[in-house]
Amino acid sequence: MAGVSFQKAQRWYPGADSPAVPGIDLEIKDGEFMVLVGPSGCGKSTTLRMLAGLEEVNDGKIFIGDKDVTSLSPKDRDIAMVFQNYALYPHMSVADNMAFSLKMAKMPADERKKRVDEAARILGLEEYLERKPKALSGGQRQRVAMGRAIVRNPQVFCMDEPLSNLDAKMRVQTRTDIAKLQADLGVTTVYVTHDQVEAMTMGDRVAVMKLGILQQVDTPLNLYDKPANLFVAGFIGSPQMNLLEATAAEGQAKIGQYLVPVDPEAAKKMQGRITVGVRPEAWRVVTAEEGGLPVQVTVVEQLGADEFVYGTCDVEGTPGNVIIRVSHRNSVQKGETIHVSTDPQSVHVFDTESGERLSA
Repeated sequence: MAGVSFQKAQRWYPGADSPAVPGIDLEIKDGEFMVLVGPSGCGKSTTLRMLAGLEEVNDGKIFIGDKDVTSLSPKDRDIAMVFQNYALYPHMSVADNMAFSLKMAKMPADERKKRVDEAARILGLEEYLERKPKALSGGQRQRVAMGRAIVRNPQVFCMDEPLSNLDAKMRVQTRTDIAKLQADLGVTTVYVTHDQVEAMTMGDRVAVMKLGILQQVDTPLNLYDKPANLFVAGFIGSPQMNLLEATAAEGQAKIGQYLVPVDPEAAKKMQGRITVGVRPEAWRVVTAEEGGLPVQVTVVEQLGADEFVYGTCDVEGTPGNVIIRVSHRNSVQKGETIHVSTDPQSVHVFDTESGERLSA
C-alpha cells in the first residue's frame, strides 16, 4: 500500500490554448478514499489518467509512495484501473476476465485460481464465474471489473466514473459496495465522478475541481458546512444551496427590504455586493407578520417524509430561485406565497466579485 502525491503535475494537450490541468498539488494518504469531483471538462479524469500513466505529464511530478512514477509506463506503476465501460472481454468467462492480467504476468495457475476465488467471494460472484459478460447485469459486470482490479493486489485503485452506466437504484447499491470494499481492503483509491452525491457518500476526502484547478480539498461534511467559495457552495449539496445576491448594510445582508442575519465574523468583513447562501433545510416557514423573505411557490416535490418547495423571490428587481425543504406536514401549495427566515449561523456569506467565503 502507498500514498499518492501530485506535485504541480501539469497536462497540456497539443494544440490547446491552455492546459487541461495547469499544475495540481494534492497529497493522498495511504489507504485513503479520495474522490475527484467537478463538472464535465474540469480536468478530473485527466488528473486520474496522469496518475495511471495514460496521459503524459508535461511538467511537475507524481509519486506513488516514495517512487517517482512520472515517466513510468502504466504497467510499471502498480495501479489497477476500473473504467466506466467495464472493458470486459466478451468471449471470456468471468473467471478468465478476472485472471487475465495475472495470466499475462505468468503467475502460476493455482495462485491465479486462489486470487480469483477470493475476489469472487468478496464480491459475491462465486456462482457467476463460468458465465460470459453478456449473461450478467450492469451491476454484476461492474463487480467483475472490480474483481479484475482486486486480484492484482495493487498499491492504488484508479476508478473513472465506474457507476455512470448503471440505473439509479443499482448506483446506490454499488456505491455502497465499493465504499465497503475499499474500507475492507484498505487500498489507496482515487475515484472520479461528476455526481456530487457519490462524492459526498463515498469519499474520506473530496477534491472539488474547476477548470483543472483545485477549489477545495476536505471531508464531505466540511465541504457541506464550510464551502471555501461560491463555486463549491453551488456545486456541493442536493438540492444545491440557495445563493442570493445582497448588499452589505450595517452588519447585515440586505435583500430588498428584507435583512438577512449573518454571523459576526462575516459582518466584519463584508462590504458592497455580497452573496448569501442558505441550505434548503436551513429555511423555516414564518408568517408575513414576522417579516420573512416572500417566496412565490412554483413547484412542490413530495418525497414522503419531506417536501422540496421550489419558488422565486423577486424583491425590488433582485430575482432569485429559492429551494426550501419542509416537513410533509407543512401543506404548502403551488401558486401561493410563503415567507421564510433563517438563523445567523445557517447563513454563508461570500464576496460576489471574488467568490471567496467571508463567514467563519
